[in-house]
Amino acid sequence: MWVDGSPATPGYAPTIMSGELADQTEAVRAAVDRVDFGAARVYAIPMRTKFRGILLREGVVLPGPAGWGEFCPFPEYGDAEAAGWLATAVEQAALGWPAPLRERVPVNVTVPAVGPERAHEIVAGSGCATAKVKVADHPGSLGEDRARVAAVREALGPGGAVRVDANAVWDVPTAVAHIEALDAAAGGLQYVEQPCAEIAELAEVRRKVRVPIAADESIRRAEDPTRVALAGAADIAVIKCTPLGGVRRALSIAREAGLPCVVSSALETGVGLAAQLALAGALPELELACGLGTLSLLTGDLLAESPQVVDGYLLVPRRVPVPDPELLDRFAHPDPGRTRWWLDRLNRVRALL
Repeated sequence: MWVDGSPATPGYAPTIMSGELADQTEAVRAAVDRVDFGAARVYAIPMRTKFRGILLREGVVLPGPAGWGEFCPFPEYGDAEAAGWLATAVEQAALGWPAPLRERVPVNVTVPAVGPERAHEIVAGSGCATAKVKVADHPGSLGEDRARVAAVREALGPGGAVRVDANAVWDVPTAVAHIEALDAAAGGLQYVEQPCAEIAELAEVRRKVRVPIAADESIRRAEDPTRVALAGAADIAVIKCTPLGGVRRALSIAREAGLPCVVSSALETGVGLAAQLALAGALPELELACGLGTLSLLTGDLLAESPQVVDGYLLVPRRVPVPDPELLDRFAHPDPGRTRWWLDRLNRVRALL
């Protein structure tokens, strides 16, 4: 449940909510019945390269009066954590978003855990001046990570920005050693994202390295997303409205955290990515490139006109998107059992709202 004093919903509703966050939660709850859950469509889109350990992106899109929203929490997330993802879909489909403050947002190119030649190719063809490089995808990866990061630096040139993401797998000593090695390989890192899992570990690493620390999982999966800033554990907040429960909630969390923000995708289709772009467009300040150029990781999309990165930027949508019917059919999940699994999950999570 999402009320003060109730059990925390990881990544969505902190145990103690500000009045503003509580009001936003109630607005989403009131809008649930305006979404047509009976018209939900389950999709499955193959990926170009394994990312986050998956080769097939699955999820659900569903319509409402404002347009369509997307519900695509990763399978390992429990129903309580998935509630934030559904709240974002409900906000998008039923309520729409706040007015944007900018027409376009800078984005980074995302480099999966690929070899250095492929990494160079991805970055050189992206048109982006910033690259986010996945590292630490398996034990003993440091040599591969260094080669990948060096190739990215070569592709970007000295004026580009290189950031790395370790997805919370290192302990403190490993993080310190690997950050120093990767910083040298990159000729300077802009920041390292979520090197360790715990907030106290992030704070310790931050004290021991000169590279700025960005927090991702420690914000979106915490009971109180503002704890990272209070603990002095990060220089930058990576925010994703999809797990945080919507654009409006994410804006409030960003304001309360008081850190420079990077908006990043949760590997959505163009339907869900539109909400992340709406968040980036509505932030009062946006100094750093956002991690929103992730549609290139998928072999297709549900929108007839997918967001396209042009000269390192994506346009902020002016309205909630509607998927193309032909593409909904083309990427309809081919496995009836898996389709039922997603629809059952959707209905269970709906009951938590």
